[in-house]
Amino acid sequence: MNIPNKITVSRIFLIPIFVIVILFDFDWGTMNFIGAEMPVNHFVAAIIFIIASCTDWVDGYYARKYNLVTNLGKFLDPLADKLLVAAAFIVLVELGMAPSWIIIIILSREFAVTGLRAILAGEGEVVAASQLGKIKTWAQIVAISSLLLHNTIFTLINIPFDTIALYVALIFTVWSGWEYFYLNRRVFVNSK
Repeated sequence: MNIPNKITVSRIFLIPIFVIVILFDFDWGTMNFIGAEMPVNHFVAAIIFIIASCTDWVDGYYARKYNLVTNLGKFLDPLADKLLVAAAFIVLVELGMAPSWIIIIILSREFAVTGLRAILAGEGEVVAASQLGKIKTWAQIVAISSLLLHNTIFTLINIPFDTIALYVALIFTVWSGWEYFYLNRRVFVNSK
């Protein structure tokens, strides 16, 4: 396994650490971070989530720079993104920090695109993430990070950035899902 793929796998291993830190009561108290009052474990979990999310950029950078793009990487990278984002969104719903209907739509899109990728893989085609899919992923990461950090900074100026970011993520999620299915509609048109 090459270095970019190892970095991708490390992102997957950070997921249970993130979940344990945010959901288990370690009684670390609360803190005020740039205008937002939050439990310390939310702040630590947010840092873990942000570090895990940044590995997405790092693995892609090394894979392209050193010509280490592999089919395994094309499969693992979006899977790691989906696992991390799904875990974070589910946690946010459990904590009452995100509306379940938005998360259901987002996760439904993720499952549907993963299913489409599986069908295409069965035909010998590995589909790398599209540009719109990458924007969707980063929009989701920004929304999750802002929610985990309790709308830090924007609390001071009374702007619900976390809510706005979540709706932007929803829009890009639906749009990119539509794009994947539209560009690969031949799979359904040609099916018997």
